[in-house]
Amino acid sequence: MTPRIERRLAPATSLRAILLSNAVAVAAALIAGGLLFLPFHINPFSAYADLVGEAFLNRRGFGYTLIEATPLILVGLGTIFAWRTGFAYLGFQGCLAVGAIAGAWLALQVGPGRLFGDIARASFLPIALLGSFAAGCLWSGLVGFARARFGGTEVLVSLMMNYVAALLVQYLVGGPMRAPGDLPQTALMPRSTWLPYIAVDSRANIGIFVALACAAAVWITLRHTVAGYEMIVTGLNPRAARFGGIDVSRRTLLASAVCGGLAALAGPIEILGNQHRLLDGVGEGLGFLGIVAALLGKLTVGGTVIASILYGGLTVGGNAMQRHSGLPSSVVLVVQALIVLLVLASDLIRRYRIVWASHPLVSAKSA
Repeated sequence: MTPRIERRLAPATSLRAILLSNAVAVAAALIAGGLLFLPFHINPFSAYADLVGEAFLNRRGFGYTLIEATPLILVGLGTIFAWRTGFAYLGFQGCLAVGAIAGAWLALQVGPGRLFGDIARASFLPIALLGSFAAGCLWSGLVGFARARFGGTEVLVSLMMNYVAALLVQYLVGGPMRAPGDLPQTALMPRSTWLPYIAVDSRANIGIFVALACAAAVWITLRHTVAGYEMIVTGLNPRAARFGGIDVSRRTLLASAVCGGLAALAGPIEILGNQHRLLDGVGEGLGFLGIVAALLGKLTVGGTVIASILYGGLTVGGNAMQRHSGLPSSVVLVVQALIVLLVLASDLIRRYRIVWASHPLVSAKSA
C-alpha cells in the first residue's frame, strides 16, 4: 500500500476536518517559529509553555486575554453581519472610534450639576452602550445609504472614513474635550461609569458578557429570523433576491447600520473598561484585527468568538514569552503572523486527501 495525495471535488466541511487542518497549521507555524529561537539559544518548548500558560492557564493572564478578545469579537460580529449580506464594509476602526467618542461624552455627563447627575451605574451603562451603538449605526449607515441610493462600491469610502473618525478623536481630545494638562486626553471618567470587574484578582470586565450577548443576538438574527434570511440571500445573489420580492436596498441599509453599531460597542468597552478616559488613537488597529478574527472564524459566529479569544491569548502570551525569554519583539510578531497566515491558508489542506492505493506490481501478482 502506497499513499498518494488526491484532490477532493469539494473541500471537506466536517468539524473533524476543520479542527485537523487548523491543528496542522498551528503546529507548522510553531515549528517554523521555533527555528527562529535557535540563534538566541532559547528553548522553544519553554517559550511556548510561557505563551500558553500565561494566556490560558493563569487566572490573571486569562483575564487579560478576555480583555484583548472582547473588541475583536464585536468587530468580528460586525464583519459577519456586513459581509454575509454582501456589504463589503471596511470602516470598523472608524465605528469603534465614534463609539468611544459617544461613550466618553456620555460618561463625562455623570456627576453633580451635569446631565445625568448621580445616576447609578446599572442605569448608566445601558445608556452608554445604546448611545454608542446608535452612533456607530449612524456612522456606517451613511455609507450604506450612499450605496443604496447612488450605487458604487463602499470599500474605498468606508476606508477613508476611518481617517475621518481618527482625526475627529484627535480634534476632540486636543480641543473641546481636553482635560487640563500636557497630554491630549479627556478627564478621568467617574468611577460610577467604569465597567465592573468579573473577579477581584482579574482585570477582565463585564464587556465580555456584552460581546457574548451580541454574538447570540447575531446568530439568532441570521439563522432564525426572516430579516436575517433576506439579508443573507441579498448577499448571495442580489438579483435573485429582487426577483424573490426582497427589498435589497432596505436590507443593505439595515446591515450597514447594524454592523457599524456592533463595532462601535467596542469603543465604550475599551474606555469604560480599560483606559477610563478617551485618548488619541483609541483602539488603534482593533478594527482591522477584528476582520482577521472573523476570517479565522470562517465568518461564523461561534468560530469568530473562538478565534478572537485565541488571538487575544496569542497577544497576551506573546508578550509574556518576550518578557520571560528575552526574545526580540520582532521574533514574537513573526510567530504570531505565521500562526494567523497558516490558519487562514489551512483551507487548502481540506481540498486534498490521502489515499492508500495498492502498488501496481503487487496487484498484478495477487491477480
